Order: sequence, then structure tokens, then C-alpha cells
Amino acid sequence: MYYDYTVKIPQVRGKIITKKKGDSTYVLFQYGQQYNAEKKYVIPQRTIIGKIHEDNHDLMYPNEKFQDYFPDVTLPEELPESYRSCALKIGSYAVIQKVLQEYKLESLLNTWFPKDCGLLLDLMAYLIVNEENAGQYYPDFAFNHPLFSEGMRIYSDSKVSRFLKSVTREQIIGFLNDWNKKRDHRQCIYISYDSTNKNCQAGDIDLIEYGKAKDEKGLPVFNLALAFDKTNRVPLFYEEYPGSITDVSQFEYMVDKVKEYNYKSVGFILDRGYFSKANIKYMEDNGYSFIIMVKGRKNLVSELITANRNTFETDRECSIRSYRVYGKTVLAKLYEDDDALRYFHLYFNPSKQAAEREQLEQLIERLGLYLEKHIGKDITLGNVYHEYFDLHYNSKHTLVSYTEKKDVVRKKLEQCGYFCIITSTEMTASQALIHYKGRDISEKLFSTDKSFIGSKSNRVQSSESLSAKLFIEFIALIVRNRIYNLLKETMLRLETKPNYMTVPAALRELEKIEMVRRGKGHYRLDHAVTKRQKVILSSFGMDENNIRDIAGGIGNLLSKNQSLITNTDIQDEEEYDDGSDEIDNFD
Repeated sequence: MYYDYTVKIPQVRGKIITKKKGDSTYVLFQYGQQYNAEKKYVIPQRTIIGKIHEDNHDLMYPNEKFQDYFPDVTLPEELPESYRSCALKIGSYAVIQKVLQEYKLESLLNTWFPKDCGLLLDLMAYLIVNEENAGQYYPDFAFNHPLFSEGMRIYSDSKVSRFLKSVTREQIIGFLNDWNKKRDHRQCIYISYDSTNKNCQAGDIDLIEYGKAKDEKGLPVFNLALAFDKTNRVPLFYEEYPGSITDVSQFEYMVDKVKEYNYKSVGFILDRGYFSKANIKYMEDNGYSFIIMVKGRKNLVSELITANRNTFETDRECSIRSYRVYGKTVLAKLYEDDDALRYFHLYFNPSKQAAEREQLEQLIERLGLYLEKHIGKDITLGNVYHEYFDLHYNSKHTLVSYTEKKDVVRKKLEQCGYFCIITSTEMTASQALIHYKGRDISEKLFSTDKSFIGSKSNRVQSSESLSAKLFIEFIALIVRNRIYNLLKETMLRLETKPNYMTVPAALRELEKIEMVRRGKGHYRLDHAVTKRQKVILSSFGMDENNIRDIAGGIGNLLSKNQSLITNTDIQDEEEYDDGSDEIDNFD
């Protein structure tokens, strides 16, 4: 990525060369050389550090590699006032500011980021509004939006890069400690905990390791886990850990973190991926309860399902209409040496039964067709074939015939449509299902992170920048989740279900609220708030008067800043002690 400003081409004898490709001419720096013993000559090692200016061939547009090799060259931090649009979109800024005030996030962040709190909030707003995390586009966002930075300064992408590099682990941990300290620890809450992983191929990132990736692309990954307070609908904390560590083994460290944050009355809502005897024991040893999903076909619950089949599937008293399932609760031991009886909540879903049976039928047919084609051949088959078929080989290990295991298939078909939730405390099947379905929010947050905050790819090349970026994403998730909940609550109260009450649609609608620059450079609200915008604003306890007040404040601030500008020279905001560090872009 090339920055949108120029620097002089370095004058280093024998180290700088230029190469033309297409319409552009690139500047290459020779940072070393390598001797090829086989061919007996030295091979120069070069990298591109910039692209020559179209009109002035003494200048070039630097890229992120430039300052790795020329750290003493000062790059601009703040862009001139001319980079601000004559029309500012203020609607999304207004609602994000409202959420920040509600959670007191700005004051919390300012404690740990006193110099760059405003920039951090601007990056957070950029993630939410633009659904994008590529750093080279942040100046475009800043060009036509009000900003949280002091004096609404518009920073360059190199400033963003340096900020990400400067964020420390102590700052992140300090904020998370303060954020969780503000929660009501006396309240009984259910924590939904889930994890995902992300592929990564670039840079020197310590967390990147080969592990069990969910998309099975065979790429190295890192893991990201999120703890979510389902009761109050608030993200609590997150964890980043190496890709080779499994979810099951990481879980105990998460429980320790909950203890450190001083949460007392807690129940964990977990996916089946966290099910293990050690994890269950660890939760209970620390006085925590659990709600965990188990598939109906697992041996753990299949016997219970078989024993209770046809006892509740058509009983209207067992119907849970809100989820269109039937449920029944039975007591049983979770494992052989278990000291206590657990609550096994068995569920039957008629529509799920039909879908699962069709999938199973298709699977067996595909396996059978494959076997038919390979009769008479020397072939080694996977476990799934042995599960559903008896395979017959001759002395030469040639497949002679096969027969379907009818008892196995019948049992599998009978178990279609069933699932089970296990709880450590007494509750009804309906209560257990409602609690577990609440964890869908944490799954949607991961979807939000990848889809609506543009973070399917992280676009960083160092561990420090990855850690900083994940932290900004977490702040964005807190704010966006609150926007989502407030919009949803309002929509439930409306007689109709307008399609503009989703977060992306609402933000697009609010982006139409604009201020324009008029005589003497003063920004004023361009038009009245529309009916749709009023409905959206009401979700946040705001109205047109609030928008006018916010617009007035923005206009006065920008007018004051304009009067203080004596020139448009680009100035450095701060000095960096260690300019030789590798600089990562936000992208």
C-alpha cells in the first residue's frame, strides 16, 4: 500500500534503483546480498519502498517498507484542513456517541489511552459504519465524518499504523479489567462462551500456528474467543491464543479469568465443542453451573433418547411452541463415576427430523454408489464406510462385496430430529432451551466481527498490530451490539416491522443526516430529520433537537479550529523514541 503523500527519494549510492512497470515507476532499495555458491555470484536482495511521483521524479509515494529502512525520515501524522469535506455525515456519529456516553467508554479508554483515545474511537466508528478494516480507507472515512479525536483532527494512515504498533498489552488488559469491574458482580448471570479461528499467511505473528481450522483450508490460524453476558447482553472480554491450542484445553484459563474478574454467581452456556469431563469438573470445583449442548446421536445421550422415545414427541404438555419443539427432562449420571445426577433435557424437532433423515439417506446412497464402483479393486476405505457397511475382501485385499448394516442405519434414523441439553442445576426443558438459544447472540457477534466489521481478514504483519486491532474490534462489538439491541427493542414495539431497523440499514439511513459548509466556512445542518430517521433516533432516546445540538457543537468546534489555522503545512503530532521498529498499517 502506498501512502497519499510524497517524500524525497533517498540518496544512497549503489542501494537505490528504479524499475518501470506499466505506467508506474517503482523505487527499490537493496538491503543486502546473498552469495550463490552453485552459480558463484552474488544475488542482490531488494524490496520496493515507493512509487515515483508522476510529475516530480525527485519525489516518491512511500509504502510501509520505506520507514523500515529509513526510520529517520519523518512522515506526516496529521492531514491539513483541506482534507475535510464540505459535507459531513453526522447521524451515525450521534448514535455512536450516545452509546459511548451510556457505557462511559470514552472515559474508560482515556484512562489507558490518554494521547490517542480519540483516534481509537474514530477507528472503532470506521469499523462499524464502513464495515471495513483496511487502513488506507480510514482517511476517506475521516474526510466526510465528524471525529472523536481532539479538535476533530484528521490523521494520516501512517499515524494509524504507528498507533497500532504502540498499543501495549498492559493497556488492553487494564481496560478489560476496568470494563469488567463496572459490571454488577452480585447479579446472577449466564456467560455464553464461544470461539472461532482466522486464517493468516502474512507477517511475524506469534499466535499463528497450524491447528484445526473451521474452514479446513490447511492454512495456519489463530484462535479468538469471546465471553458474552447473555443476561445483560454485553460482551465481557475476549481471548486470543495460538492456533494449535484446542477449545477444550483453553477453557480452564477462561474460567480462571472469570474468577479473576470476581464474578460470583455464574452459569456457563457452552457449545458441544467444550464438553469434557475435566472442564465440567473444573467449573463445578469453582462453584459455577453449566448449560451445554450434546448431539442426540452421541453415545452419551442416545440410550436416554431410545429409552424415552414415543413418550413426549406428541404430548402437547411437552410442546415448546416458541421454538416448535417438544421437550422432556430426565435425571441421569453424566459419566460413570459421577457423584451427582444431572438434568438431561431431551428435545424432538419434527422439521429437523425430516431434514436430518434426508441427509442421512443421501449419505448412505453416496457411500453405496462409491462402493459399487470399486468392487474388484484394491481400496482402503475410511471409517464412515465401516460404520454403515460390512465390507468383504478376498485374500488379495480386493473389495468383493458389501452389505448395509441395517440395525445401525435404523438406529441412526430413529435418532434424527433429537438433541439434548445438559444442565447442572434444576430447570425445565423450556428454560434450558431459552437459555441456550440466548448464546446465538455470541455467534452473531462473531458473524458481526467477520461480516459487518470487515474483519474476515485482519491485514496485519506483526503481533503488536494484530493485538491492537483485535482490541479495537472488541470495542466496536460492544458499541454495535448495543445499537443492535436498542433497534431490536424498538422494532418489537412497532406495529409494523420496517426493514430499515437492522444495524446496516439504520446506519445507512442516519448517514443521510448531513452538515454542509457555507459562508465563512461554518458548518450547518443541511435539512430537517426525516420520519424514518426520527424512528431510528427514538431507539436511542434521541430526537431532532438532539441532532441540532450535536450539529451546533460540531459547527462551533470546526469554526474555532479553522480560525486557529495559520497555514496548511503538515505537522508532526509526536516523536517516537524507537522509529526503527517495523511499522504495520491498519490494513
